[in-house]
Amino acid sequence: MTVNILFAAHPKRWAEYENPLHKALEKTGITYSLKTEFPPEEVDYIVYAPNSDVQDFTPYTRAKAVLNLWAGVESVAPNPTLKLPLARMVGGGLTEGMVEWVTGHTLRHHLGMDAHIVNPSNQWQVRIPPMANERPVTILGLGELGLACGRALAALGFPVTGWSRSPKSVDGITTCHGTDGLKDALKGAEIIILLLPNTPATENTLNAETLGLTAPGAFVINPGRGTLIDDDALLAALDSGQIAHATLDVFRVEPLPSDHPYWAHEKVTVTPHIASETRPGPAAEVIAENVRRGEAGEPFLYLVDRTQGY
Repeated sequence: MTVNILFAAHPKRWAEYENPLHKALEKTGITYSLKTEFPPEEVDYIVYAPNSDVQDFTPYTRAKAVLNLWAGVESVAPNPTLKLPLARMVGGGLTEGMVEWVTGHTLRHHLGMDAHIVNPSNQWQVRIPPMANERPVTILGLGELGLACGRALAALGFPVTGWSRSPKSVDGITTCHGTDGLKDALKGAEIIILLLPNTPATENTLNAETLGLTAPGAFVINPGRGTLIDDDALLAALDSGQIAHATLDVFRVEPLPSDHPYWAHEKVTVTPHIASETRPGPAAEVIAENVRRGEAGEPFLYLVDRTQGY
């Protein structure tokens, strides 16, 4: 029997993913048909991006799973018509890209590189940074991406503390959890990296109170979600010097409006949601493996917990 796989995403994505998906699916040995259009009742799997025209999953009565192209599922998971298993993207180049971006900006702030890269007055500025083992780093969020970034930074010698909602134990990383654990994780932190999902429970995790717990002159790096930060509180902390600089890759509204205060603030670096992007080749391998598992009756990888929203 032919397995029908619907690619439900922006046409630009189809141009990028068509060949890699065919190559990955052919390796599985499954007889399949991959298209951008099927009668809904004939679809077995939906390869999905939230900006797809498919918003009502009710007609897809035969489908076995929705395989998300993105790591974020906050705009998919709450859909009341979605009763199918939902798998988020893990791997697919996302992890490697995030580790590189986070490590690069962590080292940038740790070493004070901006003072030498942007030095219009040609000042001979001698500022010797501390060693990595003297610079406490806190990562908020210990999912796949947070763990990978934490391990990479710990391998460079940074003392890394990780915070999550529920208890976790990770070799080489000090872990905290819960409300009190968040305060413990932020106390004295000099670099704070946000990699939490976007849920009602994580909104404004960094606010006036929690920003006040960090070491004076700390750095904030946010490649997670724009909703994790109270923007007004961060701007106030930057103006007071409590936060020395914020490097932000994600925002509540994207693209970031041209009149947003972040653009003009001298202590803010704006990057256009580029910290990590799914790469078609490795992402296709993840999707093909989940199709193979579904056909073999094996558990899907990276299923979303609807009660948690991620």
